[in-house]
Amino acid sequence: MAKVIAVTEAFKSLGEVETRLGLNRSEDSAFFREWRESLPNLSEAEQDRLTILRQRLLYHRADGDLLEGSVMLLVASPLLELAGFYDAPFKMKAEAAVEIAVDDGEEVLRGRIDALILQQNFWVLVLEAKKTTISTRSALPQALAYMMANTQSEQPTFGMMTNGDDVLFVKLTAQPSGQYSLSRVFSLYTLPEELQSVLQILKQIGQTIA
Repeated sequence: MAKVIAVTEAFKSLGEVETRLGLNRSEDSAFFREWRESLPNLSEAEQDRLTILRQRLLYHRADGDLLEGSVMLLVASPLLELAGFYDAPFKMKAEAAVEIAVDDGEEVLRGRIDALILQQNFWVLVLEAKKTTISTRSALPQALAYMMANTQSEQPTFGMMTNGDDVLFVKLTAQPSGQYSLSRVFSLYTLPEELQSVLQILKQIGQTIA
């Protein structure tokens, strides 16, 4: 019988994920164009919504660190809504359970994705949210493992990690070999225009897939 392990326990570092799941980081700027090229313009209404979003974030952040649930409510969920991921043709699943077989099926890794965006049966976006005291980069091993659980491996999968203060995007392809690449880190807490860039990238990903 296969040994069942939690994803969070199986992967403590990026190196472990790369080795056990056969992943390599691409340094080719053309691999992940979606976060930097031909980004869609935002309407005045969208920009106004982002202003309110950031004001709320700063208001609650002034009282101290935010827990994961607050990050989801104040940052992640409003951004996904504005990007159109809660409407057709997309579907959202919260706390989506995933399994990954490794070591020729000797181990089964299980976990739950904070938010999974799908178009029909294809995974569009994996969201991983952390509390503000944890860096966005620390969520990368877990996010990559979840993204590798996507059975529609012929299509790229995108991930978004946020701790409320920062946002980091990742793109992963499983075929012909496992490769991933990262965006730069966007600092929502520091610069108001960073929030606009994040929404533009989310809209771009949605338009690319749809």
